[in-house]
Amino acid sequence: MERLASAIAILDDLIAFPTVSSESNLEMIVHLASLLSEAGAHVDLFHDSTGLKANLFATLGPEGPGGIVLSGHTDVVPAEGPGWSTDPFRLRQEDGRLYGRGSCDMKGFLAATLACLPDFTATELRRPLHFAFTHDEEVGCLGAQQLVRELQHREIAPAMAIIGEPTEMRIIEGHKGCNEYTTRFTGTQGHGSAPELGVNAAEYAARFVHHLLSLRDDLRAREPSESRFDPPWSTLNIGQIQAGTARNVLAGSAVVEWETRPVVATDAAFMRDAVRIFCEEVLLPEMRRIAPDACIETEIIGEIAGMVPMAANPARDLVAALTGETEAELVAFGTEAGLFQAMGLSAVICGPGSIAQAHQPDEFLEVPQLARCLDMLSGLARRLQSR
Repeated sequence: MERLASAIAILDDLIAFPTVSSESNLEMIVHLASLLSEAGAHVDLFHDSTGLKANLFATLGPEGPGGIVLSGHTDVVPAEGPGWSTDPFRLRQEDGRLYGRGSCDMKGFLAATLACLPDFTATELRRPLHFAFTHDEEVGCLGAQQLVRELQHREIAPAMAIIGEPTEMRIIEGHKGCNEYTTRFTGTQGHGSAPELGVNAAEYAARFVHHLLSLRDDLRAREPSESRFDPPWSTLNIGQIQAGTARNVLAGSAVVEWETRPVVATDAAFMRDAVRIFCEEVLLPEMRRIAPDACIETEIIGEIAGMVPMAANPARDLVAALTGETEAELVAFGTEAGLFQAMGLSAVICGPGSIAQAHQPDEFLEVPQLARCLDMLSGLARRLQSR
């Protein structure tokens, strides 16, 4: 009970940091670094190019290759809009639930790892235990991409990673990729009474979106016969469309935010080629016949590889032994796990809370879920000390 009370107190502190992806996470990162340093961990902070965000990588135990990474992101999605019963950045405990933005996605896991620091430091660790806390997972895993490059540069080579995304403490051994894009259209402004004299960026953006939606059928037809995902094919989503200034003015610019979640890498390549060909061979020639300077530009926000299910996966087997779970599943949502897997680590996703609560008003984490996570981590401490 003491460990659980500690985790809830830590979670209270973490929720109070409004680490929405559009804002800095530095105050929370410094707080986390302080707790880890006080426990005797060696802590490094890696700032992004703006200096307003940072990743944290900390190590307990001996230096050298091997060991385990406990991984989680510090950023949360916005908490604006209706549906919140109380302040989203103040922990509310009610009816066995812990309410607050990030409670399950995924500050609950971070709080659990910190509450177990006394377990990890009780005796000498025989293998390194690493803590990887990143920024900007929610907007393309930007922090984890930077962190992986830094670890490779420093030749830090852990053996496995446990990513504590909310899975209700079920074992997840694979997920789809997550590729996020922003496509910008530049046309010409003009009077709505003479649309033929200008290039209405809104109209070309609409045609682009229509083409994207038509590709959904192609993706579905490409479904791998052995796919275990739900749905088993690669998906596409239009997230946001912005254009124009008034109903009687030709839109000089337009923006489409969209994403794909490929089951296999060949589907990601298929989408990139299909979009490029449609823009270069269909839309742009039409636009430039009227406005030679018209353009279409697609920015890659993030192209995150999926986590590939592996027949041999020591991280999955370890978590199975710690939790008693016997089945490993796949999910459709993306995580940072694929980045660690690409480094050569075996990886598994297992954490407290339900993905159904993530990104929702009145997001909550059930207390028994947090307790189960603490049991898993304390069991991990015993294994690290005995091996």
